[in-house]
Amino acid sequence: MAPGLKSSTLELLKRFNEAFPQFYQQFVSSDIQLQNLKLAYLFYRSKKAVIYLKSESSKSALYFSDRNQSFLLSDIFGVLAAYGLTIHSLSLYGQISPPMMVFIKLVISRGGKALTGKTSENVCRAIRESLAGHFEVEEMLAVEFNLDSGLEEVATEFYVDPVFHLPALLIEADNQPGLFYKVMYAIWQEDLLVVNANLLVWRGRTRLILYLLGPNESLIPEYLGQKIAEGVRQRLMGERY
Repeated sequence: MAPGLKSSTLELLKRFNEAFPQFYQQFVSSDIQLQNLKLAYLFYRSKKAVIYLKSESSKSALYFSDRNQSFLLSDIFGVLAAYGLTIHSLSLYGQISPPMMVFIKLVISRGGKALTGKTSENVCRAIRESLAGHFEVEEMLAVEFNLDSGLEEVATEFYVDPVFHLPALLIEADNQPGLFYKVMYAIWQEDLLVVNANLLVWRGRTRLILYLLGPNESLIPEYLGQKIAEGVRQRLMGERY
């Protein structure tokens, strides 16, 4: 727990952390825990999704918080793909008990540079409008991508993580346009809820580990997890839509 905080803040943080998986307090830094608490405060003060961008070194950081729903990531990554943005890192922490919020930080760039003020404003507006159902991300993406084309060299694996004690889906694929959107769209189609994510991009290959809950925030048994892994692989390769 972060030192130097008021006892009231420490108590609030402790209660806040209880809604996350067991690993959260042990493995997630105090800075990130406090950042997520602040995002939660902004959400409850505004009563709507928190979405904002700020410069971080030579790139931009997108911060997001909302109640966790399976379609959220599909919309967010769809907008980023439509704007041609590069994703450098992903930090995602979701609660596994009410109020079931999710907190995201994405480090992104356009052409290796931070987004301009106007682009940042447009991206945030597009995400908010998409989440509100005012337009379909698919229509926005159809201009740039052939959404019916499958990804190449995709591998998926389901397992129960022995440290995090959560169902996990490993997805590996070559870096391709719209990759993250198509992954998150497939996750949505399987009605899965992402509560943590681990991203590694290396030598033209993306490795993504998604820690998941099943429909109705349930744990996923092994036999069903194997079916889900194969279903996601088929969707990503364009074999089933």
